[in-house]
Amino acid sequence: MSVNKPLISIITPTYNRADFIAEAVESVLAQTYPHFEFLIVDDGSTDHTDKVLEPYLNDERIRLFRQENQGQSVARNVALDDAKGEFICFLDSDNYWPAAKLEQQVRIFEQYPATDVLYGDNVIINEAGEELSRNNMARYSGHIAPYMVRDNCVAMNTTMARRRCFDEMGGMSGKRRVADDYDLWLRFSAKYEFRYEPEYWAWYRVMEDQISSDKTRRFQVNEQIIHDFRRDFPDAMSTREFNQGFAHFYIRKGRYLGSNGQKRDGVRELLKAVKYSPAELNVWRAFAAVLLK
Repeated sequence: MSVNKPLISIITPTYNRADFIAEAVESVLAQTYPHFEFLIVDDGSTDHTDKVLEPYLNDERIRLFRQENQGQSVARNVALDDAKGEFICFLDSDNYWPAAKLEQQVRIFEQYPATDVLYGDNVIINEAGEELSRNNMARYSGHIAPYMVRDNCVAMNTTMARRRCFDEMGGMSGKRRVADDYDLWLRFSAKYEFRYEPEYWAWYRVMEDQISSDKTRRFQVNEQIIHDFRRDFPDAMSTREFNQGFAHFYIRKGRYLGSNGQKRDGVRELLKAVKYSPAELNVWRAFAAVLLK
């Protein structure tokens, strides 16, 4: 593949998303950049996903894998093991892309060759596909590990990453069924250069049965992930940056619990924030807000 027309591997895990996966597939086939392979992993669907996908399998760029239900981390790794592209993109089966997504990202990689992972913003939609919001969290470029410890700022469905990053640091950890994307990008942030562009590169669907919708569980898992990261990559940032990042995480967790009527638990989390950064004013502001609520 020539330098200016690299092959892109697109990975889509799916489980019982027959009502939405056609929209995801159509958005890939509509890309203005045609040099891609599309790897779909059916993670043991029990609906009619196979019937929806069948008409698309005549396209030689699409490969379908089937496995018993093992979770999206395993599904993504199955595709990663088979991927042949110079770049990797992820698209969940209930989301979809604008037509110029791949073309724009390849062009940006050409303009900024030091970039390892490129990402942008989501348009938030509901189950019916109606737009809910274009407001996104703060996102960052460069060495983003200090920000990533605080919260996952990388929008999975908008990313394009160099394949060598996965070759060097591995794919999904498979440790947990929640927040596998956070685990991946946090690890990558220890070594690689990220670039954020303020472009809407995915429509992200919010539904009640999504794993990511369980915010309490996600906080619990994210806490495990950041502690693992500090243990495994102690040189990713300074001790001060680690402590500030951990304090910020526990501020968010404490405020969330406090706002959901769990004041005692919220205070307990904020005490952890105090331990990590006792001189930070934001810690004490959060502490007062939860206590006085």
